[in-house]
Order: sequence, then C-alpha cells, then structure tokens
Amino acid sequence: MDFVQLRAAMVAELEEQGIHDTAVLQAMNTVPRELFVPEEYLEHAYDNGPIPLPTKQTISQPFVVALMLVALKLKPHFNLLEIGTGSGYAAAVASLLVRQVHTIERQEKLVPYAKTRLNQLGYANIAVHLGDGTLGWPAAAPYDAIVVAAGGPAVPASLRDQLGENGRLIMPVGSYKKQKLRLVWRRADGRFGQKTLTPVRFVPLIGSEGWAEGD
Repeated sequence: MDFVQLRAAMVAELEEQGIHDTAVLQAMNTVPRELFVPEEYLEHAYDNGPIPLPTKQTISQPFVVALMLVALKLKPHFNLLEIGTGSGYAAAVASLLVRQVHTIERQEKLVPYAKTRLNQLGYANIAVHLGDGTLGWPAAAPYDAIVVAAGGPAVPASLRDQLGENGRLIMPVGSYKKQKLRLVWRRADGRFGQKTLTPVRFVPLIGSEGWAEGD
C-alpha cells in the first residue's frame, strides 16, 4: 500500500470538509498514521473514521482530530495537555504544532503502546503519563491548550483550573453515546467563555471528575 499517497488523499479530503489551517494540514500530512494503527486494521489507516485499539479505545477520526486542533488556535510556543493518549497519533500531530505535549492515558496497556511508537519516530517533545486524565497533570500547568479525547458529563474543574490565561480547551460533553464538542476559553480576568460546536461520539471519560467506571 502506498501510505504516502493515501495520507495525501486524506489531507485533501480534510480540506474538502472545511479544514483550511495549513499548519494542521501539514502536520497531518507528516505523521504516519499507519504506524499507530493495529496491524489488523492497517488497510483502514487513512479512512476518515475511528479505528479500534486494545482495551476498547479508538484512534479518533482524522477530521475530528484536525477540527479540535484547529479550534485550539495552536502556536509554536504552546504547552499543550492531551487527555486520552490512546495510540499516541493525535499527540504526534499536536507535537508538530506546539513546544511541548503532556498526554495522559488511564489504560495501563496503552501507555507502552503509545510510548514505543512515539519514541521510535523521534517525537521528543511528548511526555506520556499514566493517570486519571480528569485531574489533569498539575506538575506541568498552566497549559495554553487542553484537548480531551473522551466524552464526559461536564468539563472537569481540575482541567479548567490548569488552563492558563487566554488558554483554550476543547472536549466532547454530553451523555455516553451523544456528545457535542465544547470549546472553553479563559479570559484575562479569570472568567471563562464557552461555545458548543459539532455533534460527536467519543469513548467515555472515566475518572474522578468524569464518568464512574461501569456507569
């Protein structure tokens, strides 16, 4: 399979769907998604849809990854926090757009899955942490941007608290099976603004400030 050609076709499709941020498109045209996909799904590496991972997680649809990164208005000096490492693919894309990525994964089996791939590909500005993503990663706060790749009933207070001045956060909010992307930003006076974007469907955000295990 010609993955370079398939990757270029994916990016062209993203443009047709309304993604016009050249930096995001270039990043997605650079990261080899096929290396983050389980071998049994390799032929679907550049389909515009989610792909299953071990432990019932998924690699998010490329369009949704791009949409969320565009909404964050990323800049090269940013410190970014990602909740839900999964395969490490989205963190790899984001790492080409910012100074530092801290990404948290609650599934212990997925941490080495992501770390191995990211290390082999030389993404040196990504730190993968095992933990409860709903609590964020206070040690590296504040963050200029936070992206949450799992759907919760509300935006966790801990994540709001770790958002820096003028920082932006994007997260699916709603029920287990029906969510909408919510964009939150912190104003200079410390108050928050927010707006609701497109309907989405993500795996549930499990943790102290998300859904309880087994809900």
